Amino acid sequence: MNQNLDEYQKKDLQRGVDYIGVCCVFFCHDGQGNFIMHKRSDKCRDEHGRWDCGSGSMEFGESFEEGVKREILEEYAVEPKELKLCGVRNVIREHNGQPTHWIAVVFAALVDRDQVKINDSEKMEALDWFNTKALPNPLHSQFLTHLEFVRKEIYPQTD
Repeated sequence: MNQNLDEYQKKDLQRGVDYIGVCCVFFCHDGQGNFIMHKRSDKCRDEHGRWDCGSGSMEFGESFEEGVKREILEEYAVEPKELKLCGVRNVIREHNGQPTHWIAVVFAALVDRDQVKINDSEKMEALDWFNTKALPNPLHSQFLTHLEFVRKEIYPQTD
């Protein structure tokens, strides 16, 4: 038994594959119905060439809010004016034949539209503002499900 444990501890473990990963998903919006999306490069973990909102793995010891603020700054070079927790989702899926498991903590983040820019050019091919009536294609496989969490929280009058 100890030999198996030692081998496991020496393994280069991957979030979402070898253990459940926790990520913050964020829809940065301008308060006028528009939100920022980026096109994922081939340097991303998965879903290359697909349009997505922002997201990133939480780091040990961070609160949800600290993690999402850090990730927004890392990806879009802007600090959120306001954060709203919109939901938590268990994401079990398969990627390239490999089962993955993530806990997605979904946020809406009000940002200053004029300050947003690509701050991670290695992982982003393009960046633009969209609204729900004119979404780009192709979309990340989880995008519409996460968008529904945000829509219910920041646009409840449209239910």
